[in-house]
Amino acid sequence: MKPIHRNRRLGLLSLGGLLLVGAAWLVFSALERNISYFYTPSEAETAAITPETRIRLGGLVETGSLSHGEGLEITFRVTDGTATLPVTYSGILPDLFREGQGVIAQGAFNTNGVFVAENILAKHDENYIPKELEGISHEAKPSA
Repeated sequence: MKPIHRNRRLGLLSLGGLLLVGAAWLVFSALERNISYFYTPSEAETAAITPETRIRLGGLVETGSLSHGEGLEITFRVTDGTATLPVTYSGILPDLFREGQGVIAQGAFNTNGVFVAENILAKHDENYIPKELEGISHEAKPSA
């Protein structure tokens, strides 16, 4: 016959393991709902996205596609090199937004297949240099 303290210890370890698994499941299920992926234009064309379904569309702003309308309204095309989709946005653009740069637009497609963005996030590559620092050498200078 096993001592009672061994059974108690085994029960506490089992309960602790069960609580740990439950806590991990809660954390991962909460994170899954908050993760925001974006569709590339190619993925958006092949996916069955219904109009008015909010998504994120990401790619490069196609060179020569940027057009300013009345007020703060702009139109441009987002490309991934394979597919290109039209985007409209009304609002103030981020400072890094320009043709040839990466962009993520949050919004939904309308019934005409145009992506109506509610928010624009501009991305830059690892070679980004702020305008204020252009022309300044970033190499370490030997001390005198």
